[in-house]
Amino acid sequence: MSTSVDRKRTAVRARQRTAGPSGWFAVPALLLFGAFALLPIFGVVALSFTSWNGLGAITFDGTASWQKVLADPVTLNAIVVTGKIMLFSFIVQAPISLLLGVFTAGVQKYRALLAVLYFVPLLLSSAAVAIAFKALLDPNFGIGPVSGIAALRQDWLGNSDLVLFVVVFVIAWQFVPFHTLIYQGGVKQIPRSLFEAAEIDGASRVQQFFAVTLPQLKYTIITSSTLMVVGSLTYFDLIFVLTAGGPGYETRLLPLHMYITGFRANDMGAASALGVILVVIGLALALLLQRFGGRDRSASQLEGA
Repeated sequence: MSTSVDRKRTAVRARQRTAGPSGWFAVPALLLFGAFALLPIFGVVALSFTSWNGLGAITFDGTASWQKVLADPVTLNAIVVTGKIMLFSFIVQAPISLLLGVFTAGVQKYRALLAVLYFVPLLLSSAAVAIAFKALLDPNFGIGPVSGIAALRQDWLGNSDLVLFVVVFVIAWQFVPFHTLIYQGGVKQIPRSLFEAAEIDGASRVQQFFAVTLPQLKYTIITSSTLMVVGSLTYFDLIFVLTAGGPGYETRLLPLHMYITGFRANDMGAASALGVILVVIGLALALLLQRFGGRDRSASQLEGA
């Protein structure tokens, strides 16, 4: 018994000696994270308690900027618009990305060509996508007047009842390929033996999808959903070029409102307060989504297969 205990102690000490020096390899990453992530965040928090026009002297004014931001109805509207775009984008992107990811993970030859076509939007910048769709949706020279189809002759970006759904469609068109790629990689990691066992039991393709594919993609779904939801807080360039936040305030989401407040109204204190709100919302959403993974969310989806 004592020999077994001694061996375990020796093994633990060996692991500790091996793991000790390797911790120093994390120091450069921690330094970069502190310099380019934590330090700017602390700077933004500090600026949110000041009054600054971006050029002159920085003046401490307590919570005046926060009171101004929280009392502004445009801020509440921006948060609501951000929530709507986030929700609608998730509802549209999640099922389409999942189904396309499963489809493109197949072994049929023609799927390779379709997979390449699906990923073309991923190669384009958000500004280029916005310019292209702005031209296509132009009520005078866009696809509606050119095609002669009456249903397409709408003021898509000027109609307050339509513009939000148009923005969600454009966002989905650009980012569905990214999440499709994530799901494609997740599906290809699922052991083929699980599907073969399901086939032997007489399960159809649909039954295999719900009984094998979805459970095995648990952590992939959490990862994709986190990127999808938190990424909705960064839709600035696409909406800035496509609608500039209009018509009115219909598509002025929080990042765009922060930009307009800081660089057009020259109120960096209020813009910094909006930035802090944006960071808090993103962090809260990321932590909430990660909670769905449970305590073993970092485990491999192949574990126990």
